[in-house]
Amino acid sequence: MDAQHEAERSAAALYERDRASQQLGIRIVEVKPGQARVTMKVTADMVNGHEVCHGGYVFTLADSAFAFSCNTYNKSTVAAAASIDFLAPVRAGDELTATASEQWRSRRTGLYEVTVTNQHGERVALFRGRSHQLDGSVTD
Repeated sequence: MDAQHEAERSAAALYERDRASQQLGIRIVEVKPGQARVTMKVTADMVNGHEVCHGGYVFTLADSAFAFSCNTYNKSTVAAAASIDFLAPVRAGDELTATASEQWRSRRTGLYEVTVTNQHGERVALFRGRSHQLDGSVTD
């Protein structure tokens, strides 16, 4: 099986079991080995008392992109650490895109960067995650 097909198959299998991403309306737009792009529309029930999107939702979107990207090799992989910088406010109605890319990967660990943009292409957050590979695969 070629790497692109394996990446798509792994992401689809992971998404099928990812109830959190599904519930939030997160959609996989593109996946390649070590990369993923996902989108989410910010709804009115995602805003906080300042009338901006709660940072936890932006983090979750970025974390989902991270998860799909680091599992594209059909190796069960989880987050070992992650951090985020919020760059600009996000409002209800905004369409966010999180683009994850592998920066480095070894046998068991990897580093990934995720850029979150709004519908105007403006960066609203930067996320960095460190992955840890477990035993087992994403698909059979």
